[in-house]
Formats: sequence, structure tokens, C-alpha cells
Amino acid sequence: MARKSCHIPVTSTARFSAVFLLIASSLLLHGSAVSGGQNYHDALKKSILFFEGQRSGELPPDQRVRWRKDSALHDGASAGVDLTGGYYDAGDNIKFGFPMAFTTTLLSWSIIDFGRNMGSELGNALKAVKWGTDYLLKATAKEGIIYVQVGDAISDHNCWERPEDMDTLRTVYKIDVNHPGSDVAGETAAALAAASIVFRSRDPAYSRLLLNRAMKVFQFADRHRGAYSSSLRSAVCPFYCDVNGYQDELLWGAAWLHKASRRREYREYIVRNEVILRAADTINEFGWDNKHAGINVLISKEVLMGKADDLQSFRRNADGFICSILPGISHPQVQYSPGGLIVKAGVCNMQHVTSLSFLLLAYSNYLSHANKAVPCGETLASPSLLKNLAKRQVDYILGDNPMGMSYMVGYGEHYPQRIHHRASSLPSVRVHPAHIGCKEGSRYFLSPDPNPNPLVGAVVGGPNTTDAFPDSRPFFQESEPTTYVNAPLVGLLAYFSTHP
Repeated sequence: MARKSCHIPVTSTARFSAVFLLIASSLLLHGSAVSGGQNYHDALKKSILFFEGQRSGELPPDQRVRWRKDSALHDGASAGVDLTGGYYDAGDNIKFGFPMAFTTTLLSWSIIDFGRNMGSELGNALKAVKWGTDYLLKATAKEGIIYVQVGDAISDHNCWERPEDMDTLRTVYKIDVNHPGSDVAGETAAALAAASIVFRSRDPAYSRLLLNRAMKVFQFADRHRGAYSSSLRSAVCPFYCDVNGYQDELLWGAAWLHKASRRREYREYIVRNEVILRAADTINEFGWDNKHAGINVLISKEVLMGKADDLQSFRRNADGFICSILPGISHPQVQYSPGGLIVKAGVCNMQHVTSLSFLLLAYSNYLSHANKAVPCGETLASPSLLKNLAKRQVDYILGDNPMGMSYMVGYGEHYPQRIHHRASSLPSVRVHPAHIGCKEGSRYFLSPDPNPNPLVGAVVGGPNTTDAFPDSRPFFQESEPTTYVNAPLVGLLAYFSTHP
């Protein structure tokens, strides 16, 4: 099913007093309904394994999710290009370029900041990034064109079939000089640039290829400005419609290109366009459509290191982001469930939980190294407070919640059994070699039985505002996993696996 945008603009930064911080601390440290230590390394291993279950194209010999087989081997053929590979975004069989690029960016950031904590799982995390970047390189191989989607979402969502059986339209959608898409192009540039850092010492030639492509893609995004949903309309809306605008992706792309290349032109671009591209907008949003909080946290690292005094406004924005999401504040756009989970308006709430928690952890580390804290009203929010809040969210996902349920498939004793995911819910090709047609799969969709193929590591959309969870496929808002929920969680789990 579709993931509609979950973005509501925020125009003010909340402040709170010491008494609210006491409430916050109580929630962070004692808000769990079910206590108990977590095996973060096991969860890390499974969170990375999930991406192998989302792979499209010809699967490699070392594929570990064995119930998945090759699929979509002719993607791009209708446009005369090779667009095989990449990831299915969620429980359907479409390749949406916008969330795929964001997934790749966040996987890369997870490795950049927390790769040293991944231990034996670092190699698998690198493979997850490269599966994404190999596809993005194909999608950007033609100058002046970026292929941003493969598959017709309407026809796909009208069917319930395995990716190996797909007979729905594999329409190819692109942006070009006459049909711009600065949002998806800017995010693609960010993904390629971030990944170039990941592979800089591990595969220098591949890293250079990624960085050079990122620069070309960013130039295209900046020169031909516009939102891809305006160009492609019904092909991407309401599924991954750009609600927030393309301006943040331009700053986001420039920030990653500056971090990857150290070229002065990208820093000057950021300074010159900070106000024009609205860096201070909606500071407590971060996800595939809205990069504002991420921009401010990413750039603030250099400010806190004393290397970018001219970018102090980004640190103020990052501080404002922190104050706006701490519990104990009466804030209309970020609330907490009775069990302590971050709750934001819209569907697939867990995308907000993992992305915002990732920023909390990353920023807490930057603050720690600089021996700084965040001024929130009358009180300073310490790096340890931010880490505790991030850890509380991770623990909730893994089972420390009122339901006593892990929201990661295959982790713990009690986890979702009927996730909204075609490949997981239908018999595997090995078990059922015969083709299962578009509507033949409906009986599996409606079945009360558990999914026959557990998609280990998948984190679902999560419980509702009262901490209740319907373990049922038709409730896609709660039961569907996505790649961009897992990507930031990889970094969180890596850190807590060595800092429990």
C-alpha cells in the first residue's frame, strides 16, 4: 500500500523549564512498561539482513534471505536502459528513487558515524549501501536524465503478488531538463556523496566514481529547479509526493558534497543559500521528504569542532530541533505515547522514531566531543540526556513497551507475524513454484495465518498513539516495513551494541 506524506509544517521552537526536564528524565529512565536488557548486536545483524529481503534484480551468490529469488530482470528495458537492481521500498514491488536514495544516505551516515561499532556486521552494512549506490549509478548514467521510478504504483497496488511473479506494468519514469526534480536529484546527489565517504579508503576508485557522479547530479538539480511531483504528478503522488518542497534537498546535497569533497564552492553555496532555501524551516522534521533537521545537525558538527563560525545559525537550528522534541514539552507536532514512543501525525510513525532518534544520537556525540550542551529555556540538555532518549526509543522498538512486543520481525519472542509485505506473506517460489497471479494472492493477503516467510529484521510502521498494535496485513499504516525505517536504526543499534 502507499505511504502518504506525514509532514505538517512547524513554525515555532518550544522552550521548557527545569520541572519539565525532570518529567523528561523520568520518562527516559523509567517510562518503560517492560524492563530488560536488549541484545543490540543481534538486532543490528537482523536490521541489516532485512535489506537483502528488499533486493530487486539478480541476487548474488551470497544472498542470505534464501526464500527470495531473482526478480524484475528487465527493468528499464522499455526505455532502453538497464535499471535492474536496487531496493523495493516497502511491502510492494515498486522501486521509488526518492526514498531509495534517502535510505542509501542514512545507511552511509550510519557507517560514517558508527561503522567502528558494527564489528562483524560492517561488511554486510557496506554491501547494503553498495546495492543502493550501484542502482543509483545506473539511474544517473545519462547526463541530464535521472530515472526516478520503475513500476506503475496503481497497477502494483491493485495486485498482491510476489516480486518474482510480477506481471504489472514496469513503467520507467524520469526527470530531465524539461521535467525537473531537484528534490529527488538533490537526495540522489547526497546519497552518492555520502557513500563516497564510506568507500573512500575501502575502494578508492569506486569512491571517486560516486563523488564525481554526485557533483554532476547536484549541478543538474540546482540548474533545473522544480519538484519532481510537479513533473510526474500521478506517477509519484500520493505515494512519495514532495510536500515539503525541493529547497531542503539542495542544501542537503550541498552539505554532503562539502563533507565528501571539502570543496569551498559547496560551503559557499550553503552560506549563500541558507535563507533562500529556508534552512530554518520545520526544524523538527527529518525523513525522505524533509531534510531540515538533518541539514542542521550535519553542518553543526563542523561548527562544534570550531571549523565553521560562519555557520553558527545551523547550530542554533540544531539546538532548536533538540528542544522541540524533548518530552515534557507541550508541542503540537511531536508528542509521546503513554509508553514513551515518539509520535508524529501521519502514517508509518516508526519512520519518525528512527530518523529523529538517529539525529539525537549523532548530535549528542558531536556535543560530547565539543564538551557542549543544548540550552533549552532555563535548563541545559546534556549529551547523555539525548543519548538516553534515543536509547529509550530503540528499546521501545525492541520490546520495552506496553505490548511487550518487539516491532522488529524475528527479534525477541513476540513480534509481528502478519506484516503487510507481498513477498513475505505469499508462499516462496521454492515452496510454490507455480505462478501466483495478481488477484490470486488476495487470499493470502486476507488470511489470518502468519506470514510463511519471516522477513527477519523488518521494522514495521508501529503502534498507534495509545501503544496498541493490530498485527494484521490490511492495517498497512502499522504493519508495513520500509527501508527508510531501518536505515537510521542501523546506526543506532551499532552504537548501543558497544554502549549498552
